[in-house]
Amino acid sequence: MSTNTITNASLDHIAGRAAAAARPFADLEPRVRAQALVDLADALDRSAADLIATAIRETGLGEVRLHGEVRRTSNQLRLFAEVIVEGAYLDARIDVADPDYVIGPRPDVRRVLQPVGPVLVFAASNFPFAFSVAGGDTASALAAGCPVIVKASPGHPELSAQTAQIVIDSLAESGIPDGAFQVVSGQDLGVALLRDDRIRAGSFTGSTRVGRMLAEIAATRDIPIPFFGELGSVNPAYASRGAITNEPELISSFLTSVAGSAGQLCTKPGFLFVPVGIELGDVAAQLGLPGEHRLLNPAIGSGFAGRREQVLSVPGITVHLEGSVREDDHGERFATPTVIEVTTEQLDAHEALLEESFGPLSIIVRYRDAAELAPLHRRLFPGNLTSTLHATDAELESGEWSALVTELAATSGRVLFSGWPTGVSVTRAMQHGGPFPATTTDSTSVGTAAIGRFLRAVAYQSAPASVLPMPLRDDNPWNVPQRRSAAGLSSQWGSLGGRY
Repeated sequence: MSTNTITNASLDHIAGRAAAAARPFADLEPRVRAQALVDLADALDRSAADLIATAIRETGLGEVRLHGEVRRTSNQLRLFAEVIVEGAYLDARIDVADPDYVIGPRPDVRRVLQPVGPVLVFAASNFPFAFSVAGGDTASALAAGCPVIVKASPGHPELSAQTAQIVIDSLAESGIPDGAFQVVSGQDLGVALLRDDRIRAGSFTGSTRVGRMLAEIAATRDIPIPFFGELGSVNPAYASRGAITNEPELISSFLTSVAGSAGQLCTKPGFLFVPVGIELGDVAAQLGLPGEHRLLNPAIGSGFAGRREQVLSVPGITVHLEGSVREDDHGERFATPTVIEVTTEQLDAHEALLEESFGPLSIIVRYRDAAELAPLHRRLFPGNLTSTLHATDAELESGEWSALVTELAATSGRVLFSGWPTGVSVTRAMQHGGPFPATTTDSTSVGTAAIGRFLRAVAYQSAPASVLPMPLRDDNPWNVPQRRSAAGLSSQWGSLGGRY
């Protein structure tokens, strides 16, 4: 890994290697790229024990959590390999020439998605595997055929170097072009690369402040580029009177979601709305979790300690769990969950309560009537990764929650009915993104749709077969799905590799 010292030569070397690899990497047969991802997944699994030992030491996260995260990381690589082989992600469309087309003669036009080029990935600290060096952004960009430069998180430098070497060695053994994957460290070098014209897209997971700064740099370059930043999210959850009555474990499962990984999850429910007059019982007794948990690093620990003090200083709140933050001799902080209760009026009156608390802190909000929630949500929570509604089937069928459901869909990337948003599945249908300020660009960083961030469409008109990309040729050597509009025929999807 490089250091934070920047020279024109080092910057040019890093960006130049990625740019030189772009075309050869994009031209690889899909099965070669897919097999490389499977081989990398296998290599990560083989090294899991050593990687996890390093991660525990650097992050303070637990072994069980990290084992699951390694599995998630390797499995998403395998899932993207399936996507590559299937080929539907290329969205190959062919309109053959038709002199009798209804609105005038139509030329032969063929459209396909192609890799954007080198991608700069800013790794996250809270998921040292799934959102770091070999995480989802890296996997989806490599799957798209884009060279990747990872700016490593300062929260786990040794793990980043260890993982990077595994990736580099595995891709080399799979025949992937040199320069298709690199890792650097240091914010200054990361910013310098983001400004370099050879970088064609960027991704980020982290704080709102840093994410907005990087998004501004990407947007104001001489040649602006797409930038996919995942920022803050408070993930409000709502519970109806029927849900509280019929789900006896609702509060304890809410607390488990808040406290898991010390609340350092981007989908942690920051608010739970419950009706006035409903008894919640002894909240502290329902936590049922171990004691204090180390926060990821001193910076996050310091930020959480200050945020907790800010929330607890709001006048008139009810404290269910005061929690604690303890600092050791090395500057590391250890926290226990904090849960307070406020009214909707208090929440509306104190803007400080609305900010994300990145750590084990959440706020219970008492509301009077379901009708007040939709306008309140629209005003206070304009953009989130998730929103959750706990209600009975009868309550949902009555229509009294319809306005809120509409607002949740308008302001959230994922709307849950029962359950809790922590624990994001890596699937084909998953959406992990949302309207600003949850993300800078409303897309997804989890699931197979994430590959679309690093592709751009190109149409070829009246092009000779010899210059057409493989997915657009009539003989279809890559055997990808082609959507063809033949003369006099309506558009239809062919079978895999089929043509009309």
